[in-house]
Amino acid sequence: MTTPQRTSRQSADEVPLTLAEAPPKRLSGFDQAAFWGNLGVSLLGFGGAIAVLAPAGVPRLSPLAAALAAVVGTVLGSLALAASTVPGAQTGAPAMVLLRGLFGTRLSYVPTLLNVLQLVGWGTFELVIIAQSAQSLFGGHGPRWAYVVGAGVLTTALTIRPLGTVRLLRRFAAVLVLAALVFFAVVLLRHPLPSATSGSWRGFWLGADAALAVAVSWVPLSADYSRHSRTPRAAFTGSFAAYAVTQSVTYLLGLLALALVAGDPDRTFDPLVAAPVGAVFFGVLVLRELDQSFANVYSTAVSIQNLRPLADRRVLSGCIGVVTTGLALTVDISRYQSFLYLLGSVFVPMLAVLLASYFLGGGRHRWNVSERAPARWSMLVAWLLGFVVYQLVNPGAIAGWTSGWTQVQRWLHFTPRSWMSASVLSFVVAGVVATVLVRAGRLVAQSGHE
Repeated sequence: MTTPQRTSRQSADEVPLTLAEAPPKRLSGFDQAAFWGNLGVSLLGFGGAIAVLAPAGVPRLSPLAAALAAVVGTVLGSLALAASTVPGAQTGAPAMVLLRGLFGTRLSYVPTLLNVLQLVGWGTFELVIIAQSAQSLFGGHGPRWAYVVGAGVLTTALTIRPLGTVRLLRRFAAVLVLAALVFFAVVLLRHPLPSATSGSWRGFWLGADAALAVAVSWVPLSADYSRHSRTPRAAFTGSFAAYAVTQSVTYLLGLLALALVAGDPDRTFDPLVAAPVGAVFFGVLVLRELDQSFANVYSTAVSIQNLRPLADRRVLSGCIGVVTTGLALTVDISRYQSFLYLLGSVFVPMLAVLLASYFLGGGRHRWNVSERAPARWSMLVAWLLGFVVYQLVNPGAIAGWTSGWTQVQRWLHFTPRSWMSASVLSFVVAGVVATVLVRAGRLVAQSGHE
């Protein structure tokens, strides 16, 4: 990736239109913290607390076990997320372009296409969530399509000046979101709660995996924002501290809300909205959800630029905004949620391979993100091995896919244990294999020079 001087028409305060121009380093640690802190608060996180409390195939966790699983999974996922921001901050390359150095330019197109697919799906999902929540907030008044289109237009508008959007989150949204979280914590803690130890610990790591997976789902786009960080330290500390805190709080509030509605996920938001002026603060969370859809749409455009480096990001963002809005109007995206989680599992072992190769292979001084970066098949092998481990431990909930991996488990006489974390195990296996291959490659290179 070349980095010539920026054109006179481009403001030095905004993201360049193509990958042929150098990225501005304008985001402070506070900017990064506000951005990732806002992403850690999600309506999907509140509702997703049920996946931590009641993992599939095991008894429901006790409230204490679920709370600890949510925090542990979030902290581990936040560490992975923060680590993934460092290469972007050091090289100035967006996330999918970084993969040129990992796999080679042409091989990087495979994860890029997968990332585009998952981001379009999640972007569509977010528009649906925003529309449903806004419609409920206003008592069902107004047609659903109007909320979808409104959310789609606002999302697309935010992508035109992405760094301005991040700074806007720091100045205004972060304060409002913090106030909403404090308000809802006070509301929920005033109610009598059930016994904290009534339930099981057996599915602890399955619950932790659910929270970890949500944090890691942001890894394939983290460098799209950290590349604009003033320093790698600001990117790492800002993303880790803010995201770990806000996602943990979101899950804990979701668990409290579930305790008050007898564990019914369809009623998770009832105690929040029913509180005095609760609808106002819930409205803050609904409006804040736009930063989720913004990140998905904008990063889809940046991912496509790995395939077409000279494409104008504004045109790409506009087209993607139209596509996600159209899908939100016509497709029942909830039917594809399991598929989106499957795509997300692809990037857990990939992160391990990236970190091992980047930090043990010379880092930014040896990282080739040019359009002629050579293929590195060995890293592809490490990635695939990690992905296989993930599916053996947790094959997901897609009928044909799950049954296929269940059959493989039987062939191998392997039975996943309740203490096994698919994310942690796949990360470790992929990272260890990648480390061995990187060191072997360096030894071969050194012997060739002797």
